[in-house]
Amino acid sequence: MMFIVRTAGPRPELPVKMVRKATDGSGKTDYFCVGDPKDLPVVPVHDGWYADDTGGGVAIFGQGKFWEIRDTPFSIVESDDGVADKAVRDLEVTNVRGAIFGV
Repeated sequence: MMFIVRTAGPRPELPVKMVRKATDGSGKTDYFCVGDPKDLPVVPVHDGWYADDTGGGVAIFGQGKFWEIRDTPFSIVESDDGVADKAVRDLEVTNVRGAIFGV
């Protein structure tokens, strides 16, 4: 499961999949992490799209259980193994737009 650690402190000691400026205007940083949040300041995620600061982001679905890291809204760079099919696991980047629309 993925969650956000929102902090002005150091980077969490968890696997961090994406980093962005917090969208709440607090000046903090959002770290999209997987693992056990322990006693960290966690912001829950909901199904949807979480943009990063460079044009990509994280797609969250399955009631927050599954995730995909994307460098554009249509290109999957990494995904949760619970969701990824063999094609996604075998490729470094999957062009979703090309797979759907043939472009």
